[in-house]
Formats: sequence, structure tokens, C-alpha cells
Amino acid sequence: MIYRFSVLSGSASIAALAAAMLPAAALAQNVPSTAPDDVDGIIIVTAQGRNATNVINGGNAGVLGDKVAEDLPFAIRSYDESLILNQQPQTLGDVLENDPTIRTSFGFGNAAELFIIRGFPLFGDDIGVNGLFGIAPRQLVAPQLYGSVQVLNGASAFLNGAAPGGSGLGGSVNLVLKRAELRDLNRFTLNYAETAQFGGSFDVSRRFGNADQWGVRINGAYRDGETSINEEYRRTRVIGGAVDYDGGRFRAAADLAFQEIRVDNLRPKVTIASAAVPAVPEADANYAQDFTYSELRDVFGTLGLEYDLAENALLYAKAGARDGREDGIYGGITVFDAVTGAANGTALFVPRTDNNEAVEAGLRVNLGDAITHEINFGGNAVWQVNRNAYDFLYGPNFAGFATNLYDTPQVALPSSTFVGGDLGDPFPIVKTRLSSVFASDTIGLAGDSVLLTGGLRLQSIDVTGFSYATGEEETSYSENAVTPVAGVVVKPVEGLSLYANRIEALQQGPSAPLDPALVTNPGAILAPRRSVQYEAGAKLRLGAMFLSAGAYQIERPGEGILPDGSFGYLGDQQHKGLEFTANGSLAPGLRIIAGAAVTDAEFEGGAEVPGVPGFTANADVEWDLGIAPGVTLTGRVVHTGEQWVDAANTLEIDDWTRFDVGARYVFVAAQRPVTLRVSVDNVTNERYWASAFDTFSSALLQGEPRTVKASISADF
Repeated sequence: MIYRFSVLSGSASIAALAAAMLPAAALAQNVPSTAPDDVDGIIIVTAQGRNATNVINGGNAGVLGDKVAEDLPFAIRSYDESLILNQQPQTLGDVLENDPTIRTSFGFGNAAELFIIRGFPLFGDDIGVNGLFGIAPRQLVAPQLYGSVQVLNGASAFLNGAAPGGSGLGGSVNLVLKRAELRDLNRFTLNYAETAQFGGSFDVSRRFGNADQWGVRINGAYRDGETSINEEYRRTRVIGGAVDYDGGRFRAAADLAFQEIRVDNLRPKVTIASAAVPAVPEADANYAQDFTYSELRDVFGTLGLEYDLAENALLYAKAGARDGREDGIYGGITVFDAVTGAANGTALFVPRTDNNEAVEAGLRVNLGDAITHEINFGGNAVWQVNRNAYDFLYGPNFAGFATNLYDTPQVALPSSTFVGGDLGDPFPIVKTRLSSVFASDTIGLAGDSVLLTGGLRLQSIDVTGFSYATGEEETSYSENAVTPVAGVVVKPVEGLSLYANRIEALQQGPSAPLDPALVTNPGAILAPRRSVQYEAGAKLRLGAMFLSAGAYQIERPGEGILPDGSFGYLGDQQHKGLEFTANGSLAPGLRIIAGAAVTDAEFEGGAEVPGVPGFTANADVEWDLGIAPGVTLTGRVVHTGEQWVDAANTLEIDDWTRFDVGARYVFVAAQRPVTLRVSVDNVTNERYWASAFDTFSSALLQGEPRTVKASISADF
């Protein structure tokens, strides 16, 4: 049935990049095609196969449902939990490092990860969980709770609705919480990461009932200690549980999760106020102040219901909620002498809470025979209340304190300079309500070898802003718009899928920075804006390989600081690009995740958008070593091109290339598989500015130093 989840595990490769990572890849042809006869050998081969890192070519396409990539006029792929287990990522950004079309930076002044897709940011506020906005933790996401990280490139206002945080124009990410598998699972893992971070995790799954209709899965993780950046400490605690029921026509699932992350002495981004780009400090250098920290706590969950009204009709509903709390003193460093590293330091205290709810319901009907129709009707809504306050700790006259990028002194916390809101009990600052209704029809012709999709979504964005000084309503707007979608998929031969789409985006307007030294209208919210995307491409499934290529163009109103010093819409941006991705098995036991992207992002007038590299490329390789049963070698190369630092295109950071290596070994203890993993990220300890992307200023994010990670997992 079309409305049932059905994504196939496909694959593909980039031979040149693979050869750069593993010159001896051809030896994989010698991997035996059958398992050993002894019991231990069978256990090893089975466990090694289950540990294989794969990409699923398909995922959640919003109101169109779960689809294989070949049936969608969009680029979509999913990274499953095997990748998360094998690579031991700390954050969602570590997972998305595997995607050649995505690069990661931080938000303004703190550890909030944002993701650059097609040259546009995707904020943590706009990450989906089980297809719902506003439910994911806002700044940092610990990936251990999720069974899949799904990436959809391009605008998705029709598919998902307008993103409540105003981002996501270049692509979206949806996180799927873990659910019970058909086989029983009892897995315990111990972790280590350089310099002195230790932890562990557990994952237990069961199915019950005479037809395994009930499922329960509980998993959690804990990590604590110093990272590979000098004097930076991170603690992560997560636990999640899911109960699902599959009674045939009726299906239900409930998820509940808790996440707590604390970061002390976070190495901040570096704002550039010098006439040149400063040299990159030592790879593990930390120019943070000891008084800086960020503490994040989130409780969130979802409920999903499905009922088959008939064999061709599905009624569904889902809801979710999140209660989030943030507290931190965020540090900033602004370099004004690139040679000596002389800089000015600042601090900002921000307490914040968020209360979000989201619902969606719809009906999906399949009709026809020679000519088929998949018809979708429904609606959704998101409610968000943000309470926050701020205290600019800049000292007298906003002067800040003297510091240095290369030889950072520790200073006392500066005195309060400017306070907004109630620091002890923050009151609402922004209330957001987004609602929409949608309808679409996918028409299948010639045995579904031609799929035509058309749809409309009527969207409403209502935002109310309140004064930091009094808590009284200060600004409000209400905007309605119809955002259409048109797409076509043509399958001329088996395994080949050609596609094209036109889709619009409706975004909540961006917010001006809070710092009155940067703009004259701090905290102001701009009116919503609309953008248009055109895209065409091809997807090819060739045996155990899957390749995709696409070209796109996106136009939208830009934002920035106007001549009068205020924050507002400034000119237009046009982004054009080419993307190529590949994943799968080159040969038995040899797997690859790879790709490249070319991006041309320009403002009106010809200046290039800062922080958007013109070229990015990745290649992840895994090789099950046939001559040594149970051994898997891994390698990854990540390349990012030059990036402009400033809007005037006078400062530029160099391109960079990073190499990661690792290995896994599966052995048997008491008739149970045990897996040892070790990896070294940035094996050459390369020093580099990783990103120049920043929403409000010219700021640089330094790349991570060499990091050794190890883990041991046992399945019982």
C-alpha cells in the first residue's frame, strides 16, 4: 500500500573519491560470499552485516508520506542508526558531516548548531521530529535517541508547512525517534572520546503479543568530560522510550524523550573587525573564558495514530509537545588586530524557556487503475511561546574586556551593562502560531512510470512580539499566503528516475540581533517573505548502488543591516547549484557514502553570500576485510572550498580538507557478538577555519582538532 512505510536500502559511489580514501579497495572482491560454517563465524558475519553503515534512499516527504526516492520529485535520503552507533557523534552536526550538501556552523553567540544547505541556514528551531516542527531540542541535538536522520534538499513549504523559526529554505531535516524492531535487542555500549570524556549507552527493544503487535523500546546515553578542545567540557544525558501498536488496520505510537546538555568553556566563534583574516590558532586552542557555559534541558514527545478506512484510504493524526529550558553565559571575541590576535571580549547572560505544541491530521486516498491518483487532504498547526531575557555583560560603556586570540587571559565576569526582560522569571517575548490546510494529487500514468504531483497549501503566520521592558504587546503581524507545488517524475527505464519541481517557501521574518551596538532596531521581527525554487535532476539505482544528480535555482529577498543602521530586507539573493550524491556497495563488503555540491550564491549586485563555499565534497568508505573476519576499516575525507567572510567580499578564508580513519572489530564472547570501534577524526590535526557563515556579522568557526574516539558494544 502506498501509505505504508516502504523505503528500500539502495546504494551508489564516486569512484575517484573512493580511490583516494582506500587505494586497495579492489581487494574487497576477495571477500567471501558465504558465511563460515562454525557458529562463532556465523555470529561474526551476521553482526558485521548489521553494523554496516548505510544510507536509505527515501524518507518522510511531509504530507506526501514516506516514499522511496525514485517516486519523489525532490532529493531525499536518510542516515540510519547504524551510522550513529558506528561514528559515535556528539551532536546532530556530527551526523550531518556525512552529507556533501550540508555544512555546519554555530548561531549568534552560543553553541546552537545551524546547518547550511544550498547556501541557506537551517536553524535548530526548524528541525522536525517525527514530521512535526517545534518538538526537537533547539540548540544542540544528541543523536543517540534517533533511528533515522532524514535530509530533504530544497524548499519544503508545501510539504512541511512554513518553518516556525524562519529558516529551512535550502532544505529540511527530520529526526525519527527509535521504535521497537522485529528482533529482540539488548545492547550496552561504553564510550571514550579525547581528551577525557567517558560514557555509555543502553538500547533495549522488545515486541509482544500473539502477532508481535506491541513494541517497546527504551534507550539512553550519558557522556561527561573534557573534549579534544583544551579546557572545553561537555556533559550529555538522554533517555527515550517508545510504545507502538500495530493491529493491522489501526496503528499507534507514542514517544517520550528527555535531553540535557551542558557545555562549559565553549570555544566561541571569532568575530572579525580587522583588515585581514587572522591566522588559525592551534587546533586544540581555546579562547573562551572560564565563566562561560550553556545548559540545555528538554522534555519532548509525540503521538501518532493511523487507521485504514479501506484498503485504499488512510486516516492519520499526530501531535507533539516540547518543554525547553536554556540558561547560559555566552562569550564573544572580536579580533581587531589579525597579526597579534588582540581582541575585545564580551559576555551575555540569557535565560530562556520554550513551550511548543504541534498537530497534524489528514486523509490519503489511492484511486484508479490505468490512471492512478494519490489524493491528500489535511491541515496542521504549530503553537510556540518563547520566554527569555538578556543581560549584556560588557562592563562600563559597552567596552568589554581586553583579550587575545592566541594568548587568552582569564578575566573576571564583566559587570552588567544593559538588561532586557525579567532575568529571574522571563515573561513571553514572542508568541507564534502557524496554521495551514493542504490538498494535493499525485497522478500516475503508464503504470506509474510517470508521476505528476500538484498541490496547494493555504498558510497563515501569526506572530506577536512583546516588550522586554514592560512585557506588553509591542509588535504583531498576521500573514496568509497560498504556496503551490508542482512536480513530475518520469521513469523511462528500470532503475532510472528523472524529476523536476517548482515549489515556494513562506518564511516567518528573521529577527534582528539583540545587540544595540549592531543595529538600531534590536529584536525587531521582519514581516514574512516568499521565495521560489526550480529544480531538475535524475536518480539511478544500479544494482546495490544509488546515484542522484540535480540542478536548482532559488530566489528570495535578502536581509541585512540597512544604510540607516537598522536590520531589514536588503536586496535579493539568488542561489544556483549542482548536487551529486552516491551511496551503496561498490563490491561485496565495500560501501561508500559520497558526493559533491557546487553552489553559486549571490546578492543583488553580484556580491557573493558570505559563508557559502562554492564547492564541497565528501567520501565515507567502509571495507569489511575479508582476510581478517570481523574487521572493518573505515575512512572519510571532507573538503570545503573557499568562503567569503564579509558581505563586501574583501576577506576570504582558505579551502580545507580533513581526513578521518577508523576500524571496527567484531568477535564472539559467550556466544554473543561484541564490537570494538576506534576512530581518529582530523587525523593530521589540521588547523582550519571551518565556516564563515553568520547571520549578523563577519564571524569564523574553527574546525575541530584531532579527536580519538573508542567504544565497545555488546549485544545480549
